[in-house]
Amino acid sequence: MIQPLQYISQAPKTGTHIDAIKQVLEAGGKWIQLRIKNQAEAEILPFAKAAQALCESYGAKLIINDYPHLAKAVNSYGVHLGLQDMPVLEARKIIGKHQIIGGTANTFEHIRQRVAEGADYIGLGPFRFTRTKENLSPIVGLEGYQKLMEKVRKAGISIPIIAIGGIEAADIPAILETGIYGIAISAALTNQTQTAAVLEEISSKFSIHSI
Repeated sequence: MIQPLQYISQAPKTGTHIDAIKQVLEAGGKWIQLRIKNQAEAEILPFAKAAQALCESYGAKLIINDYPHLAKAVNSYGVHLGLQDMPVLEARKIIGKHQIIGGTANTFEHIRQRVAEGADYIGLGPFRFTRTKENLSPIVGLEGYQKLMEKVRKAGISIPIIAIGGIEAADIPAILETGIYGIAISAALTNQTQTAAVLEEISSKFSIHSI
């Protein structure tokens, strides 16, 4: 099952991606994406192994960003591919059928592409400018989500779509109103001294929306 709230890792001001992931898991996070950029696969492998072990101990699911071979090596729940990464079909040949594949989209054409490729979910964004990504695609924004999700409904597309990119707790209700399936959070959960309280506040936005 695709969780509606995802944490995308980033190294905190002091510590590593693993420190940040452990903090979110201790706070109750259940879906983690390990996202380490600009390092070789061999350098990321120890982080992937540690993140997988942590997620298993907390009953959470791990997605590896960019690297299908690493996802297969550590038997993570799946892999997430950017628009400039390996095609979904090629990644599927590496990881097989039991691991899921997420794919980034920025436009409706990308959404249709991901559906045609057989992705299991889509990360649609960025919602706003974020410093966690290089070569950022055009900003989607709330109005963009409204227009894109209207096209998704008219096309009868039912794949889970996750909003991503600079999203904060206060943004969540309006984004969910567009019909978006879930939200990915990174900076809003990193470098927090009260991670559990922040995660609870974020999670409450989903509860309010479902009433």
